[in-house]
Amino acid sequence: MHPNTIKIVKTTMKRLLALSFIIYQLSSSPARAQVFDNLPDPIEDVNKVVDNTPDSIAKALMSRPAPGSTRKGTNPVLFLVGNSTMRNGTLGNGNNGQWGWGYFFPNYFDANKISVENQALGGMSTRTFYTDLWPAIREALKPGDWVIVSIGHNDNGEFFDAKRARAVIPGIDPDTCYVGFNQRTQQQDTVYSYGNYLRRYIHEARQKGAHTILMSLTPRNAYDDQGKIIRKPQTEWARAVAAEEDVPFIDLNEISGKELDSFSRWKVDYHFLGDKIHTSKFGAELNAYSAYLGIVQSHDPQLKALMKFMPIPQKTIWNVNRLSGKPVLWFTGDSTVKNADKDDDGMWGWASQAATVFDESKIQLVNAARAGRSTRSFIREGLWDAVYNALQPGDFVTIQFGHNDICPITDAKARGVIPGTQDTLHVYHLDNDTYEVVYSFGWYLKKMIDDCREKGATPILVSLTPRNEWPGGKIERRDDTYGKWYREVVEETGVAFIDMHNISADFLDKKFSVKRLPKDKEKAKAKVAKIKEKAGVYFKKDHTHASKLGARMNAQSFAKGLKATGLPLANYLKK
Repeated sequence: MHPNTIKIVKTTMKRLLALSFIIYQLSSSPARAQVFDNLPDPIEDVNKVVDNTPDSIAKALMSRPAPGSTRKGTNPVLFLVGNSTMRNGTLGNGNNGQWGWGYFFPNYFDANKISVENQALGGMSTRTFYTDLWPAIREALKPGDWVIVSIGHNDNGEFFDAKRARAVIPGIDPDTCYVGFNQRTQQQDTVYSYGNYLRRYIHEARQKGAHTILMSLTPRNAYDDQGKIIRKPQTEWARAVAAEEDVPFIDLNEISGKELDSFSRWKVDYHFLGDKIHTSKFGAELNAYSAYLGIVQSHDPQLKALMKFMPIPQKTIWNVNRLSGKPVLWFTGDSTVKNADKDDDGMWGWASQAATVFDESKIQLVNAARAGRSTRSFIREGLWDAVYNALQPGDFVTIQFGHNDICPITDAKARGVIPGTQDTLHVYHLDNDTYEVVYSFGWYLKKMIDDCREKGATPILVSLTPRNEWPGGKIERRDDTYGKWYREVVEETGVAFIDMHNISADFLDKKFSVKRLPKDKEKAKAKVAKIKEKAGVYFKKDHTHASKLGARMNAQSFAKGLKATGLPLANYLKK
């Protein structure tokens, strides 16, 4: 603490109002508007978290829209006030692998009726946002606008240090403050309580005819003594201020925290990235949806005016007309699982022939696979979510990918994955100038396996179908790559496994392979071509996709492998 600092506790209200006026005047000064431009390199806070962009804060400030600039005509604007949990990275575009929930929140509003401006900035506390960024937002406010305030992760540290000077006094006492010399701003400064700053946002927005919503903080990846996600103390402080000031309160910490509590620890971990506070895309999307739910499920009548700008989002879900008493067997995968499946002389996925081995009077078959997909693209495009959201206890899910996972990582289809099964990841700059965190082949499989178990469904890992390739006169086996990775996932997760790759390969080898090829290279080449031609009755158009006969053969391989597993699903096979 600076030697000139004076601690003032329980000042009179007159003194507090006088100090408030001084701070207001200082914060309105143009000289203070860009004070964070010269912030030094990022530093670690008391929680061992670097909550600031690693590059220019000036760029970050410029990449935020000028307050009110997105307003369309006389439409209202919803301003988001927060830190890096709401808006992450210099450009807020995921180029560091972390995302803030404010990026996804506009998806829940009708852009033709209201603009959603994410004014959050990494590294801000309740106090520094108020002094440095809030004045411009306050100036842009118009009657009928809305302000969501969800901030407080950075409210610790020192009051008047040279690097950040962002700490606030814990609690909501209106009559407690610290006065001292702020080394960062090189000016006398006054620090108030967390609740005092919240009141300032509310009062000043109200003076402009705008409405304020207080939201608790996003959850941290930390647990209490009962093994539940920790609920932050700022929650009750914000709740109390909201009740005192008669503004809506949304417990974002509780809504997201409750959802995280329903996940495995492994799943919770990948909702964060880099540390225990900042979220991955998965976590940011969860928090955005929680914020949406908090508003639309609130009984506060003040929020009805905002809800009229919020159309009901279409949840990604596979609509199944479930038949009473029947479990559902879901098939997920690529074109080898589901293809055109209609022309007798065309390409077929093996799940189209599942009815030849399963008794449909006892079990319902749903083929949710999609041609051209990899583990990564199946998840990214929401195809997996459609299945996940429809799963019920007692369902079974086959997971079979691999043919498209070897593709380039950054090209237009964005299907490629990192080879292997370690929980590794990397941020890639895609050819379409977006950024995506890409994981390993095994990681994506483990995510789907974990999701199934969370819903009470039984996941079944299925190795990829063999290709019509015959090196050495025997069918190609990919046991040193995908086969190895499948088995590593099985070893790690204990998931049921059906090795369709080798069961079908054994069948094809028995029919078409030769013990040895001619020593003459040309004759050997001709012999392999002849084998491929004969085996071609099980394939169509290329070496990967199956004919109807081949699809049926793979379905029979699945049934054969299923019987060997002893899974309850085997009880639904035809006798």
